[in-house]
Amino acid sequence: MNETTLLRKGMETLITTLGNVEAERFVSILLRDSFDYTEWRRDNLFVGMSVEEISREAMKVHRQFKK
Repeated sequence: MNETTLLRKGMETLITTLGNVEAERFVSILLRDSFDYTEWRRDNLFVGMSVEEISREAMKVHRQFKK
C-alpha cells in the first residue's frame, strides 16, 4: 500500500470511528504533542495481556475486516 492510500484509509477509519470533529482533534493532538507512537504503544497498548490474549484479539479484528 502506498503512502497516499495509507493516509486516505487512515483518515477514513478515524472519521468513521470518531466522526469528523474528533478525527481532526486526534490528528491535531498527534501533531502538537510530538507523539511517540513506539513509546505510547509500549506503555499503553496490551499492558497486562498475555501473548495468547493479544493473539485472540488480533484474530477477532482480522475476522471483522475479512468479512
